[in-house]
Amino acid sequence: MSDITRLQTGTRMSKIVIHNGVVYICGQVGNAEDDITQQTQTCLDKIEALLAEAGTDATRILHCTIWLADMADFAAMNAVWDAWVPVGHAPSRACGEARLARPELKVEMIVTAAL
Repeated sequence: MSDITRLQTGTRMSKIVIHNGVVYICGQVGNAEDDITQQTQTCLDKIEALLAEAGTDATRILHCTIWLADMADFAAMNAVWDAWVPVGHAPSRACGEARLARPELKVEMIVTAAL
């Protein structure tokens, strides 16, 4: 049986779970007062920091699930994403519309990466 490593673990969840060479990052959101562009950038900054803590980086992302509160923000979110994703390392990705935890939140990203 493989070990499971949990980092930044609280009562409800761990921000990082590592198992069998795969890193699972919990959903990341931006600051509620920011617009979609800044919320997206904040999500990506948080993801980078969590990946680094786990011992990996954005070139190793396998999949990203993105939830938008409003699909009208799709192009603005993609502009930030496209500038951020490492050239030649675009992961598989899904994006959909969902009601997020708080009405001020515009985007949430969930990442799976290889070590």
